[in-house]
Amino acid sequence: MTLARARSAAAAAGLLSALLIFGGHPASAAPPAPPAPAASEGPMAAAFTRAAATYDVPRDLLVALAYSETHLDGHGGAPSASGGYGVMHLVSSPAAHSLEKAAQITGQPARTLRRDDTANILGGAAVLRSYADELGLDDAARKDAGRWYGAVAKYGNASTPEVARLYADTVYNFLGTGIDTPKVKVAPQEVTADRGEYAKAADLNAPVNSLAASADYPAASWVAASSSNYTASSRPSSYAIDRVVIHVTQGSYAGTISWFQNSSAQVSAHYVVRSSDGAVTQMVREKDVAWHAGNWTYNTRSVGIEHEGYVSDASWFTDAMYRSSAALTRAICDKYGIPKDRSHIIGHNEVPGATHTDPGTYWNWTKYMQYVTGSGGGTPWSATVDNTTAGKFTASANWGTSTYSGQRYGTDYRYANPVASSDPAWYQASIPSAGTYKVEVWYPADAGYNSSAPYIVAASGGNQTLYVDQRSGGGAWKSIGTFSLNAGTYNVVGVSRWTSGTGYVIADAVRITKV
Repeated sequence: MTLARARSAAAAAGLLSALLIFGGHPASAAPPAPPAPAASEGPMAAAFTRAAATYDVPRDLLVALAYSETHLDGHGGAPSASGGYGVMHLVSSPAAHSLEKAAQITGQPARTLRRDDTANILGGAAVLRSYADELGLDDAARKDAGRWYGAVAKYGNASTPEVARLYADTVYNFLGTGIDTPKVKVAPQEVTADRGEYAKAADLNAPVNSLAASADYPAASWVAASSSNYTASSRPSSYAIDRVVIHVTQGSYAGTISWFQNSSAQVSAHYVVRSSDGAVTQMVREKDVAWHAGNWTYNTRSVGIEHEGYVSDASWFTDAMYRSSAALTRAICDKYGIPKDRSHIIGHNEVPGATHTDPGTYWNWTKYMQYVTGSGGGTPWSATVDNTTAGKFTASANWGTSTYSGQRYGTDYRYANPVASSDPAWYQASIPSAGTYKVEVWYPADAGYNSSAPYIVAASGGNQTLYVDQRSGGGAWKSIGTFSLNAGTYNVVGVSRWTSGTGYVIADAVRITKV
């Protein structure tokens, strides 16, 4: 998604070509003594620095992987729904044994790896390095975070290449947009993800994949759960549908999709919703009975919606997730005549005989039901600026105009070659009041578009630059973060040409929404 400082298009293309032969110490050997972390680092940041140095893993990539899995929360040693432990989500299940692998490499007992953040992070680094060794990354290749893509994809224990790509793309997306938490920070950076064979896999980040026609909800992508994890039926003829059950995954979006594809899971839901942007994947047809409620009667009568995250961590429950899920629930209720109230839209914890606590105390039912019914919360201020919006878009003559891609927003879009100068295309908006705003971007995706396109946001504290891989996830709104903006009419978002990412830089449309 972002670029590891390739110095020219030719050099970057060369990095995508072939695997290198392994050199350096084997990951199974006793690790060398790690260097001391910087005195200014907190305990978790220091743990990432030490682990990355010990196993020669890019430190920021290691953080991005952990953040995509757990938001850097070890959950007190409790396992995820798919059997993963700790900040690095080391898995011990019939389907994967990265926890045991980490114990073997590091010499740390599994019980320590499950509960101790520092040991868990070291174990995650050891496992990731072992996968890089299997791919043959030598000393030089390991310095390029983009070359670790295959190792990251394997770390996710995905059941198919498509889900492996979804998992790895999520990690690299966090490298491009950056991570800002009290525990650890990662600056936005250019890294070109070398997808290798995964470039051929379907892009599940796209709004419509090749099987999307199978989805009951038009905005959803379709990834089928294992037939061992649900019951084929003909609802509502076989069973009336009169409930929607809200769940929290106790795991990541990609990890949950992969788990529902695993025949040993013996669990599924009809839909999964992503935290960062509200993306929706359907995995069981509404006519079929998903195994989500822990109660057969409620399984037969309900549609189950899983939400990425953990019940103990409110950071997963974003406004984008609430709004997207509420739109889905509203559509389901309209389709089956389900009343839009809390008697018919319930949490997993409200199912008779439930042993689960999700969606938990951090789930905001008031906000969610207001979004479902449209009875409150209002519509937030929002402005959409296309490249064709008169007086609101400016670009130099270096930016061409194209109608090539059907994923474009509006009638056309702009493109330019990357250069070592900014020459940005700017989108102007009239921000009504100082505050926090979500910025989303729209671009068509193509293998020839930029691997690390720089977006500039004129935030109140100064310009911030983030990097987006325009080779995937096109034809839909993509959030690049929330920002403090000043009131007034000015150039709010720009698309720069200054990148060593390969391919045309695309400027199509932006959307700015008050949070």
